[in-house]
Amino acid sequence: MIRLFRRLGLLPAPVRGALAAMAGALIALGLPPLNGWPLAFIGFPLFLALLDTAKRSSWHRGFGLGWAFGLGYFAVAFHWIGFAFFVEADAYLWMMPFMLGILSGGMAIYWGLAGLLARRFGGSGLQLALAFSALLAAAEWLRGHLFTGFPWAAPGLLVDGMGGVAQAASVIGMTGLTLLIVLWASLPYVFLSGGRRLSLAGGAILLLLPALWGWGELRLAGATDATAPGVAIRIVQPNLPQKEKWREDNARRIFDDLLQLSMLPTAERPDGIDGVTHLIWPESAVPFLIDESPVAKSELKPLLGGRTALITGAVRASREGDGAEPAAHNSIIVFDGMAEVAARYDKWRLVPGGEFLPLAWALEPLGFRQVVQTPGSFVPGIGPRTVILPGGIRAGLTICYEAIFPDRLVDDADRPQVIVNVTNDGWFGRSTGPWQHLAQARLRTIEQGLPMIRAANTGISAVIDPYGRILRMLPLMEKGVVDSPLPMAISVTAYARMGDFWLLFLTVFAISPAFLARFSASGR
Repeated sequence: MIRLFRRLGLLPAPVRGALAAMAGALIALGLPPLNGWPLAFIGFPLFLALLDTAKRSSWHRGFGLGWAFGLGYFAVAFHWIGFAFFVEADAYLWMMPFMLGILSGGMAIYWGLAGLLARRFGGSGLQLALAFSALLAAAEWLRGHLFTGFPWAAPGLLVDGMGGVAQAASVIGMTGLTLLIVLWASLPYVFLSGGRRLSLAGGAILLLLPALWGWGELRLAGATDATAPGVAIRIVQPNLPQKEKWREDNARRIFDDLLQLSMLPTAERPDGIDGVTHLIWPESAVPFLIDESPVAKSELKPLLGGRTALITGAVRASREGDGAEPAAHNSIIVFDGMAEVAARYDKWRLVPGGEFLPLAWALEPLGFRQVVQTPGSFVPGIGPRTVILPGGIRAGLTICYEAIFPDRLVDDADRPQVIVNVTNDGWFGRSTGPWQHLAQARLRTIEQGLPMIRAANTGISAVIDPYGRILRMLPLMEKGVVDSPLPMAISVTAYARMGDFWLLFLTVFAISPAFLARFSASGR
């Protein structure tokens, strides 16, 4: 095996880069919905073998290999974004290769930096595996925070197919899981590197995987199924094609469809909306300003009947003065049983390229524009906050991809009882995107110990309990409703209390051997 590593070192740089990209792409196949997480036990060892044979004196080789590795991973993990450019292909399709290339290549820079530092300080064998795991986790943390952050498809998401292991998110969060999964998956490289002592140490680390898996299964076995008394949820999934969603001439039909679905009799609720306390419609449910429409309110009033609250995604306009251009907000509007506005929440984490265009001053002259067009510019809200819904339920409201952020998901100073997430994944058709979005929402519930009610236009709508278990769901591209009680929250988790403290601890613990060896060698 040592001879094989040496042969890798003799390969031309383009071939080594291509192999690194293939390794990254292989790992991305382990993400939902394929959940082929064992592939990571091939991809990470292959990359580390390539990194090990790079010349230590050439820092750019470590960066180049790490960047290629990340490019392969993100190109596969993000391919679903390309579906959005087919919705209005005549206007946007030409942008697709540029936007996907820039996004994948930009995110790969973080992995390139992890590769550079691991090659510079990481040594080889177990020392390299530990260092790279810690550095990649740190890079992923930065990816989720810098420049508005975009933590979509972190390697920790591989845990979606790993049963009880996902419960560790309640302690170490998604990025902590990234560190552990990368380390575990890198161990075949350690075993093949030779050395009995290294193999024994690697075996001890690998034993943490079944131990943590077993702990997670025990946690699930002890989970409660308690529900909030007197609360009945109905989620509406209209399955409206994205091409039809924003056409003004469809407004009447779209609104009527939502009204009819809201009243739909089901086997569970033969009387339809009677007895439903909270009705949830998805993100930007109607193509008009619903809170400013007297007609909409007059038709909502008999539907809600003085007893049912409506929580709906909607575009909202705010005006600062007479004649001023309106500012558009991607919002959630809460109507009480009399169809009066009871609360509003404005999305504060806007989608780059979708709801705002980064570097617009440079890109707009070239013809680039944000995918979602509004009369004014989308303006972010003020941050996470807890809203009291009719009936006294304390809810942390989130819109679309806000649910992919572990950091500041809810107001920690005013902890809610439930997370409500409205989204429109209709942009992405029958791709992997909606499944990855759902998997990340599941991790948020485990991290926070809070249930989630998720309403999606084309799916996947679901009720998720505070252990990440999907209790009710409506499949992708299916029209209908989900009726469910409201799961009760559990006590505050370690992650909700301490955030990424344990990630910091694991990172320092993993990277310490590399730095100690480095400084010890330089002192001799």
